[in-house]
Amino acid sequence: MADLAKVAGVSKITISRALSDSPLVQRETRERLQALAHELGYKLNVSARNLRLRRSHTVAVIVEMKPSHDRTMLDPYPLILLGGISQELTAHGYSVLLTTRQGATAAAVQAADGLILLGQGSRQDAVRRFDKLGLPMVVWGAPGDEHIVVGSDNEQGGRVVAEHFIRLGRRNPVFVGNPNHPEIFERLNGFVAALAKHGVKPLLIRRDEFTLASGGDAMHSLMDRGVPFDAVFACSDLLAMGAIRALNTLGRTVPGDVSVVGYDDMPLAASFLPPLSSVRQDWQEGGTLLARKVLALIGDQPQQSETLPVELIVRET
Repeated sequence: MADLAKVAGVSKITISRALSDSPLVQRETRERLQALAHELGYKLNVSARNLRLRRSHTVAVIVEMKPSHDRTMLDPYPLILLGGISQELTAHGYSVLLTTRQGATAAAVQAADGLILLGQGSRQDAVRRFDKLGLPMVVWGAPGDEHIVVGSDNEQGGRVVAEHFIRLGRRNPVFVGNPNHPEIFERLNGFVAALAKHGVKPLLIRRDEFTLASGGDAMHSLMDRGVPFDAVFACSDLLAMGAIRALNTLGRTVPGDVSVVGYDDMPLAASFLPPLSSVRQDWQEGGTLLARKVLALIGDQPQQSETLPVELIVRET
């Protein structure tokens, strides 16, 4: 920049302002200096700028889920959340550093200005782990401690499914999922509380993996043990779809013998056969809020957790 200023016959601060399109420099001067910079091959040293500002202008986004053959990073979760996050951060001049839990020890993550964690982990182990980085952090999940959390109203999600089953006359419902995860625990709580008002107690089938295979395995387990059930609330759409496939194989009709509701309302839910009833979360808005709140924390602005409403989308299951 000093060399460029010497060639142009102006100060370094004028060069800096011209290259950043500052209105403090007349338009004609800005254009002349920008053209000269282009002609001479001047490029901003981003690393040097960040070192001077003590900022990397990067936000690390860590996906807590462990990708598998049945549940990949191509699923709507986390892609739709990432879309909202990326759009908001990019608009404010920040880059997104995307990684999984396994890659979060990289130096680039530790050098980020802030952190967005998608998923709290079993018993919040992921939250505790990344808290140690000492970065401004916002979490997608269920509120419950001092961390800033953006998430859906999971208890309400459980309640609306329970009320739906009661309206259908179902009296032997099953919940499939792992309540060690805070979001799933809240869904189960809402489900149990709403059913209790009608004297109905659901059966819990614990499954750690949110996959088609896991949903199918849960149904085979119930049938093998001769457990009576007429409704299934699966804590993810993939679990619900796997359950329906298994029930069809086992000779149980959906929704004739068993009503099934999933969670997330992923795009595939509407085109599944039969079209899957599911609880819809607004992931796009969730991603936007996550980004806004982490940027505010980076700027030392106080923030609060925020809960988004959910909606039961009733289809043919």
